[in-house]
Amino acid sequence: MYLFGKEAVSKPQKIAFLLVPGFSMLCFSSALEPLRAANFKVGEKIYEWKLYSIHGSTVRASNGMDINVDAEIALDDNIPVLIICASYDVEESNTKQLAAILRRLRSKGTEFGGMDAGSEILAKAGLLDGYKATVHWENFESFTETYPNIQAELDLYIVDRNRFTSGGGTTSLDMMLQLIRVQHGLKLSTDVADIFIYQRFREGNNPQRLISNNPQIRNNKVLTKAIETMEATIETPLLITELAEQIGSTVRELERLFKKHLKTSPANYYRNHRLDIAQRLLKQTDLSILDIAIRCGFNSATSFARSYRNRFGQAPKTSRRIVS
Repeated sequence: MYLFGKEAVSKPQKIAFLLVPGFSMLCFSSALEPLRAANFKVGEKIYEWKLYSIHGSTVRASNGMDINVDAEIALDDNIPVLIICASYDVEESNTKQLAAILRRLRSKGTEFGGMDAGSEILAKAGLLDGYKATVHWENFESFTETYPNIQAELDLYIVDRNRFTSGGGTTSLDMMLQLIRVQHGLKLSTDVADIFIYQRFREGNNPQRLISNNPQIRNNKVLTKAIETMEATIETPLLITELAEQIGSTVRELERLFKKHLKTSPANYYRNHRLDIAQRLLKQTDLSILDIAIRCGFNSATSFARSYRNRFGQAPKTSRRIVS
């Protein structure tokens, strides 16, 4: 049985964290604190954790805080569960050497988790091939393009056999509450949630992003369906007439709803959403500009460049040059 598929049979359950430079303190704390709180509520150590870094030295989080660790990851082969916590500038740490270390741990039976960009480190090492997994929504498009052998979903967190991944931020809290619930029951999980004044359990298959923080938009079924359909047809965008027909609406109704709630037309919203995705792909992948144009529903690099310049005030190649 895997970590998320069994009641705890031994105490304490040992969980290791690999902190990668630039990791999110919120994400890390949201995973670690539920374990501490569970120990507190039970009155004994049912969870035990150990912190690792790539070189055994302190690790600086994205907020500038330096965190001491217990050991260098390459020096320990006895790690039952390893959660990789990474967020910003992960490319600098996502090396072949680290991938080799992780693959060696796999051969020793280690079970892996990834939080935020930690999923990208697992993916590069080939440890998510054939698995379902998630990653932070900002990196989702580049993740799916780079790792086609992974069944990527934009869920809060995903548990698939001996791999578990979360989208970052507070999603790691939801994931660890689920772990406590599986291993020690609903009451303890609820008691831990109460400590953090966390009043609603979010299941892993909940989406990472709400379509809008405006409840009037979320509660409008036609508008919601229109946006969901747009997001599902990025590479092959529909005409607004086709979109309206597909969701059982009319062009006139869509024009009215988009103008009222989003202050723009359906066509502008659709195009701008595709361009926003293109911008992320330019910054996060090595795909050619033509490939990105096609993946975002433009039939030529020229039309893509013109639309991109109109939205962002610069050419696509300029955005890539700024990042690199």
